Amino acid sequence: MKPFSHSHSTSNDNSITTIVIDDDRDTVSVLCDFLQIKGIKVIGRGYDGLEAVELYKKLRPDSVFLDVMMEGHDGIYALEKIKEIRSDVIVIMVTADLTVSTHDKLIALDASAIIYKPYDINEIMRILDRLSTLKAVPI
Repeated sequence: MKPFSHSHSTSNDNSITTIVIDDDRDTVSVLCDFLQIKGIKVIGRGYDGLEAVELYKKLRPDSVFLDVMMEGHDGIYALEKIKEIRSDVIVIMVTADLTVSTHDKLIALDASAIIYKPYDINEIMRILDRLSTLKAVPI
């Protein structure tokens, strides 16, 4: 049984849906392209933490790729708010911040995974594969 069977994709009923949030538009574009090549259905793009929360509420994706450091409302704000909405959603934090304090804060807020920039798309796919087998998403 596939854990993400509620996707509305017509080409692959079991594709994982995601939204990608980063204040760097080029990063969003490149990551979306990589994810779509790998069969992940990108259903939303955003550029700050507030937009991340609004997109999550509206689209209810299986997963969220979320940058930590953004102007205004950052990824930590968005992670906290999204987890309040649905505690078991997969939120993959993407960051260039290597500090222990940021790492500890993300773990405390129950980030599903932390990927450090510059990232490797194969690492992202390994994390998604591992997380998708751990979490069946009931609808």
